[in-house]
Amino acid sequence: MSVSQLAAKKPKMAEEIKHLPMIVPLPLPEEQLKEIVEKSKDWALMHGAAMRSKTQFSEDALFFAPFVLIPSAFPRKEFAKALEIQLILNELMHKVAHDRRFLTESLKETIKVDEFTGNLFRIYETVLGEGLTQPISLGMVRSDLMLEGSCKNHAPSSTPYCCWKQVEFNTIASGFGWLGPSSGAIQRYILQELGHSDMLKNLPENNALEGLCSGMIEAWKIYGKPEAVIMFLIEDITYNICDQRFHEFKIREMCPQVRVIRRTLTDMAERASLGPKKQLLIDECEVGVIYFRAGYEPGHYHSQKEWDARLLMERSLAIKSPSIHYHLAGTKKVQQTLAKPGALDQFLNDPSKVEKVKQIFAGLYSLDFDELGEQAIQMAIDDPERFVLKPQREGGGNNVYGLEVRDAVKKMKDSEERTAWILMERIHPPLSTGYMVRPGGSKAPQLVDMVSELGIFGVVIGDAEKITYNKQVGHMLRTKVATANEGGVAAGLGALDSPYLID
Repeated sequence: MSVSQLAAKKPKMAEEIKHLPMIVPLPLPEEQLKEIVEKSKDWALMHGAAMRSKTQFSEDALFFAPFVLIPSAFPRKEFAKALEIQLILNELMHKVAHDRRFLTESLKETIKVDEFTGNLFRIYETVLGEGLTQPISLGMVRSDLMLEGSCKNHAPSSTPYCCWKQVEFNTIASGFGWLGPSSGAIQRYILQELGHSDMLKNLPENNALEGLCSGMIEAWKIYGKPEAVIMFLIEDITYNICDQRFHEFKIREMCPQVRVIRRTLTDMAERASLGPKKQLLIDECEVGVIYFRAGYEPGHYHSQKEWDARLLMERSLAIKSPSIHYHLAGTKKVQQTLAKPGALDQFLNDPSKVEKVKQIFAGLYSLDFDELGEQAIQMAIDDPERFVLKPQREGGGNNVYGLEVRDAVKKMKDSEERTAWILMERIHPPLSTGYMVRPGGSKAPQLVDMVSELGIFGVVIGDAEKITYNKQVGHMLRTKVATANEGGVAAGLGALDSPYLID
């Protein structure tokens, strides 16, 4: 079946989208709204649901992170399915990351035209050619999904938002392990203040912070040297400071003998070295585990010396989250290749697992110079608002939407640049209605239509032969105004939220 025939089977029109129910009657009375907003802002600040401002930056000041006042409704069955499938996705991506042939074949065209991915791939080839010093990988991952509001393949008796689709799979800097749970804590407080304590039972438990930190501690134990440190590789300026620091504080609480240090790529370039057994050494510390919160976009590498530092770390004995092969496994191109017929069967030997993963894939299309790529180009030109154009980048703010898809595709359709992008069917999630609370607003928030994206966290540890640790560890929910394309909270476009489970 051709790309165009497959795409023709997809639901197309946004007017089919449904609306999720309000969990409490809205709007709130004006005085009640004003009072609860003031209280919740202070609660967020005093409990660390906060970030540094990009416009009024100071290391000594925090602003509360944008949040949704009332939790958003989410179908209980679909939430349970998302938790259940995470273990399968962890297994899948771990096996993908350790399949050299698959990664090479998937990225062979992209690395010719995408300099950033090409640099990563050269590091990958270098360390494989030399032989991996550390065969163990620590995957701290997040699968992001959206409900499909225009889903047609369900029985008439089921809910109108019966299915969900995966937006992407994150293998590096999969953040909000703290801010995800903290948003639920804010909303528990708010529901109690509004007199709805009876509703708290429908807010699912969320131990993402403990789960992710347990993964790092487990990797540290596997490394086997009590004096070794866990190193957070960080940006030059960290805006999302609470999300990072609470991981550090929780590690100290859970395992007091572990020391956490924070270093930038430039720090590593200037002061790091390898010991006689390829131990990673910096500032008189031996690094047992590296947790990358930077290194996923070109701007983090100011010069060749930062790239050399990344290679140094990959050559080292430290257990990395992610290793270079895990990083590459999270690229959009690899995820698009996994959506091809038969691809999943290479990694999952259980047909039921294959079928579960197939069901969550949105339409993903290559823009390579072949028949299928040409068909995808034409689809994007003919019906641009039906698709999202995605490059090989993380961190938000990189995708192309709406009529701009047509312009972008036309501009590069005769250029090799197109092979660095993928085309994805746009998901039309059901709408919800609520209040978004943001820093700096003097007026009471207004009711707005919103859409949400659920992220499920997973931790997986193993080598090319065996997975020794595989867990689903929690969740986060980001919500944005329905008219916005991007939804990153750290990028200033989304807001913290949590799922309120409905039947």
